[in-house]
Amino acid sequence: MTDRLIYLPLGGAGEIGMNAYVYGYGAPGKERLIVVDLGVTFPDMDSTPGVDLILPDISWLEARRAQIEGIFITHAHEDHVGAIGHYWQRLGAPVYARKFTANIARRKLEEFGHSPNVVKVVDLYPQVIDCGPFKVSYLPISHSIPESAGLLIDTPQGRVLHSGDFKIDETPVVGDPWNAAIWEEVSKNGVKALICDSTNVFSDAPGRSEASLAPAITAMMQNASGMVVATTFASNIARLKTLAMAARDAGRSVVLLGRAMQRMVEAATQEGILEGFPAVISPEDALSMPRENVMLLVTGSQGERRAASAQLAQGSYLGLSLKDGDTFLFSSKTIPGNERGVIRIMNQLSELGVDVIDDAAGKYHVSGHANRPDLEALHKIVKPQVLVPMHGEHRHLREHVKVAKAGGITGIVAVNGMMIDLSGNAPKVAEYIETGRTYLDGSVQVGAMDGIVRDRIRMALNGHMIVTLIMDENDEPLGDPWVEISGLSEMGRNNASLVEVVEQDLSQFMNRANAKTLRDDVKLEKELRTIARRSAQSEIGKKPEVTVIVSRLA
Repeated sequence: MTDRLIYLPLGGAGEIGMNAYVYGYGAPGKERLIVVDLGVTFPDMDSTPGVDLILPDISWLEARRAQIEGIFITHAHEDHVGAIGHYWQRLGAPVYARKFTANIARRKLEEFGHSPNVVKVVDLYPQVIDCGPFKVSYLPISHSIPESAGLLIDTPQGRVLHSGDFKIDETPVVGDPWNAAIWEEVSKNGVKALICDSTNVFSDAPGRSEASLAPAITAMMQNASGMVVATTFASNIARLKTLAMAARDAGRSVVLLGRAMQRMVEAATQEGILEGFPAVISPEDALSMPRENVMLLVTGSQGERRAASAQLAQGSYLGLSLKDGDTFLFSSKTIPGNERGVIRIMNQLSELGVDVIDDAAGKYHVSGHANRPDLEALHKIVKPQVLVPMHGEHRHLREHVKVAKAGGITGIVAVNGMMIDLSGNAPKVAEYIETGRTYLDGSVQVGAMDGIVRDRIRMALNGHMIVTLIMDENDEPLGDPWVEISGLSEMGRNNASLVEVVEQDLSQFMNRANAKTLRDDVKLEKELRTIARRSAQSEIGKKPEVTVIVSRLA
């Protein structure tokens, strides 16, 4: 049986977030595998109420655990490393990462009681990691977090380049500057496939450097009259440094608020990649200082309800509060889907008299992803035989293929679960793998199709009703059924009590039910549920979720 080279996205292709990619080489069904990234995405109250995190479904991978040679993490963003602690035990392979990313990955493994020693720190190209039929090297790349990397993956079928998240930035403030020479060197002998970031494919303007933000941010800090608060992604170490340096130059002391912010600064300092960061002060010290001499650097740029930004907007956090004349800067882009949460916080801040500055004008934030001109530049350097877009919604992937074809490169759209055979001269779909999502719901993982979240949404939309009935030893009702409601109007039409109306309808049914129905719990529960829902629909215009409890005396 002929060996093949496959690429299989399990997350991150057809969506932005939850990245998980698989490469394989060998006989069909017996390939040796490597995994690139294990990330998470975040829930929202509309579609996943109560869920804490969303993870990729790794059932396919887990069933092939013995075939996995290694797990390679490209960088320390949550959508690339956030699932490593949750999933490592199910996969059991060594984890490879650069020094800063390894620091974050080890912390996540330790949170779940796993040994941090499974993480192997790797250096940049030309170091090579031998993983079965694969030879893998890390390539420096610019992004919005330190030590991001692309991957050079050599296989018996040819060379594959996995871009990782990237942008072309020669002055990134923190982290590796764009180095075209390295990418030219590894591409000169031919590249079979480039698996490439697609996030900003619709942005036609050239990308801007992180270093370009400092003048505008410093001027804003100097001109602000009261306390300044700034929020951005906690993982954007370069932006944190830019904000902190601007505060220092404006005569302001810096306070870090939020565990994620503190953890990232601590890790970057430990690994020696964050130099020159001003000394920070405690919230207690800030309380005794003039407001115009303080800058709070806080978590919650995406409207997270429990983050420092949201708590400040609601009144106070660790004794610190905002008031009329203070300034709040969102030095970040709002991820699609998070707009309502961010706007809610902005309005709460405005009600406190705080001046809110967002990045609508592009003065205080630059993206960490390549715009179309940057993507075209990488295409021209690599000159791959095939372009496979990743890290994007379906519209991004499809547009990226169009860009590639305009440059004379064959492209193929591959979404989650679509296994691509990269062998030979033309890519083709080899198989379709069942993929999905796994929800972290409290402390347990549940499948997206298990019905738990669906039931929660139904209860949120329709309310909940409990019908309780006690039957005696002769299969006769011991009194009438009684009803309890939650999330429903207590009064219905004509100011009648909803509970009393439903109980009357249930009682009438019990009085006319035949002996066969009274002996059959399944049929009895079904009838009571139907009558309760119909009665509520008539009385308040809602069909609630109904739980029926039938208890029988021995």
